[in-house]
Amino acid sequence: MVKIMIKVLLVGGGGREDAIARSITRSGGELYSFMKNENPSIIRNSRDYRIGDELDHSTILNYALEKNIDIAFVSPDPVLDTPLVDSLTAKGIAVASPNQSAARIETSKEYMRNLLLEHNIPGNIDYRIFKDYEEMACYVRKSDDEYAIKPIGLTGGKGVRVMGEQIGSRDEAISYGDEVIKRNGEVLVEKKVTGEEFSLQVYSDGAHISPMPIVQDYKRAFEGDKGPNTGGMGSISDHDGLLPIVKKAAVEQAKGILQKVVDAMREDGNPFRGVMYGQFMQAPDGAKIIEINSRFGDPEGMNVLTLLEDDFTEVLFGIAGGNLKTSHNYMKKATVLKYIVPDGYGISPMPGELEVDPESENDAFRIYYSAVSGSMQKVKMSSSRSLALIGIADSIPEASDIVESKLGSIHGKYSMRHDIGTREFLKKKMEKVS
Repeated sequence: MVKIMIKVLLVGGGGREDAIARSITRSGGELYSFMKNENPSIIRNSRDYRIGDELDHSTILNYALEKNIDIAFVSPDPVLDTPLVDSLTAKGIAVASPNQSAARIETSKEYMRNLLLEHNIPGNIDYRIFKDYEEMACYVRKSDDEYAIKPIGLTGGKGVRVMGEQIGSRDEAISYGDEVIKRNGEVLVEKKVTGEEFSLQVYSDGAHISPMPIVQDYKRAFEGDKGPNTGGMGSISDHDGLLPIVKKAAVEQAKGILQKVVDAMREDGNPFRGVMYGQFMQAPDGAKIIEINSRFGDPEGMNVLTLLEDDFTEVLFGIAGGNLKTSHNYMKKATVLKYIVPDGYGISPMPGELEVDPESENDAFRIYYSAVSGSMQKVKMSSSRSLALIGIADSIPEASDIVESKLGSIHGKYSMRHDIGTREFLKKKMEKVS
């Protein structure tokens, strides 16, 4: 009997997409990829691929029609802010990603905050949106509170500045708010909340959610959580799907909040089908929403996809068809991801070349190829993140040790945060939480 291959289109060419590509092929899907860079690992896993502008939704649609695609997964956030998903759906192609309207849960922080407010969803924080400099300046000056200053739209994880962290004074906060207003026409000012951050990603079919293990990522460029924010330097998950620095009650609250968000969007006639990723803060009075995204996290998506035991292509059809299972199986293992980046990343990156030994991968170690080109053995770095190294073990420190033990398989000039997931790092975090 001839097995019918399911043709899956993947849009995107980063490390997160490499993990998605491997999950598709591991579950028997025939992969077709459209990306802006010649990611060697995605190419290796693809039946066919095209290189082009990921925002050129018409060209991607034509490629999908040409290849008779059965189901598509659109990954990068800027691509979700185009008509691509709607266009694919209109042509009868199943899609396991949110359309442009539903993706506003990420692409418009104003839409997200207003949705939480209008539907009385817990976890919201005090916020104001300003289009006028004087009103914004007066609001920030008159209070003793500290604030997070955010552009309304997409920033790639680098546009948010927080008082007491990237912002040293109230005048600096006002100055940055003015900069955002001049550039974008408006600015979001949120009351700063403190606590332990964590990421909860869920699959959603528009009505039901299936939660994944929680992950914690680290955006600061330098060890000890210092330096500028980046797209993410690494991330950790634990063997039980929780984290020792996050209370189970906060995780359960986060799951309830994301279910309420999905319910609210469905009630508003704007159902969310795809991966929803909530970044939460474990505050003294419960889980607070820092942001909601409409796709896998990068790097957090790689942690959970590495652990996924179920058929990923079936998950995609469950999302698109409205019959998603409400739970999926994951390995009972901890993971630690550390990103290899060009020297100067986050300030003034100086990309070079890397020599990689792909044969160093095994059941306890993965190398995901990110914003790179070249071959599996000789990698050409860009100014962005290059390789995501993941250790898989019974505990977080053991997984961190695995990554460190495998650095001999990577040669070249690069930077990396070695501290993520180490015993010393976890000890300090536990002391801080206590």
